[in-house]
Amino acid sequence: MKTVFVLLVAVVSHSAARYSPDWKSLDGRPLPPWYDEAKLGIFIHWGVFSVPAFQSEWFWWHWQGQQPPDPKCVSFMTDNYPPGFSYPEFARHFHAEFFSPGEWADIFKASGAKYVVLTAKHHEGFTNWKSVNSWNWNSVDSGPHRDLVGELGEAVRNRSLHYGLYNSLYEWFHPLYLNDKKNGFRTQDFVKQKLLPELYNMVVRYRPELIWSDGDWEAPDSYWNSAEFLAWLYNDSPVKDTVVTNDRWGAGCACKHGGYYNCQDKYSPGQLPEHKWEKCTSVDTLSWGYRRNMRIMELMDLPTIIEDLVSTVALGGNYLLNVGPTADGMIPAVFEERLRGVGAWLQVNGEAIYASKPWRVQMENTTVPVWYTSKGSSIYAIVTAAPPTTTLNLLTPKTSAATEVILLGSPSSLPWAPLYPNAGLAVLLPELPCVPGGAWTLRLDGVS
Repeated sequence: MKTVFVLLVAVVSHSAARYSPDWKSLDGRPLPPWYDEAKLGIFIHWGVFSVPAFQSEWFWWHWQGQQPPDPKCVSFMTDNYPPGFSYPEFARHFHAEFFSPGEWADIFKASGAKYVVLTAKHHEGFTNWKSVNSWNWNSVDSGPHRDLVGELGEAVRNRSLHYGLYNSLYEWFHPLYLNDKKNGFRTQDFVKQKLLPELYNMVVRYRPELIWSDGDWEAPDSYWNSAEFLAWLYNDSPVKDTVVTNDRWGAGCACKHGGYYNCQDKYSPGQLPEHKWEKCTSVDTLSWGYRRNMRIMELMDLPTIIEDLVSTVALGGNYLLNVGPTADGMIPAVFEERLRGVGAWLQVNGEAIYASKPWRVQMENTTVPVWYTSKGSSIYAIVTAAPPTTTLNLLTPKTSAATEVILLGSPSSLPWAPLYPNAGLAVLLPELPCVPGGAWTLRLDGVS
């Protein structure tokens, strides 16, 4: 009875917790447990930039924002579009005519991912939903004439996946933002008239369980009113108990403030960090958005993705894998093949990934790389390359009389022998099955 009372008090205390709009308070909020248990998410970069589909989702900036402009982007427009063609004109070609949210969600479910993050708005400012603060520059008033955020959210949740939204704080060419920037960010017209009303509306309307903030680096968090927004999000929003946020809320916030840490795109810490983190990366190594001229050698192959996923999880991170759909709403077949391959690998090895925890040693490399995870009393040794012999030496685990070794996907335990008096074991491997991704997992029970 006493234990039950203590648990009730803890639950009530957590639900009654109020966070003040300062980083000391906000950073003290516990991360909702679903996120750490999920491990794998799918990132989707989709917008007007998917129409030119040239170089990357930063095409507009490279063409008309940076000085001097990228000559490749200038030549692309000169060679393929009439004089005076403007970037906003691409919106009417963003038809999404083949977009089937159910088919997308089926692919994401098959990938083994537990959450999906869609771009609600990238730096170009175009919203994939009918934002009243983005009149005529959204997916309902122009382009597809569909609520892309809402449609995908419903399909994803119908398959028991968590749904998150990416939102860029800044917009390259919004006149209010450019004026605030000209004023050294001492004015906040863009934040008060555009950003915050839109962000509050998005949260209330779609109830995302993850907000992936971006585009923060030009101005401090005080300009964005980030702390005030997060205090509302954690205290009073409709997702206050389940929402997860990243760390991109103002210049200097990355890897320091917010929910979990991204630190930078494609970040890998190299060692076990003290704070929960996420690696975001893209199947297309050169872009997040779809590129019509991408080549197979520029894409991550399945073994690389699996090893990246395994190393990230072993170091306590989540893995957010990006694909860029086409302007007509298709996920390119090569991206679908990669996602389904990850799912096939997880069907056998997911026990070592989902809801796992980092072990006391994360990695060792004798003849092949071995990454460790743990769950309960079991330790998992994930081998990301085929061993050169039938004997695999694991140097770190301490064995006992009860030690048992199981190859996931195989019904029988494997023979083993101690390596040293105090630690290590040599495992006699069977003929390893051909698996997607070329990685195998041994579950070690009765070791420490």
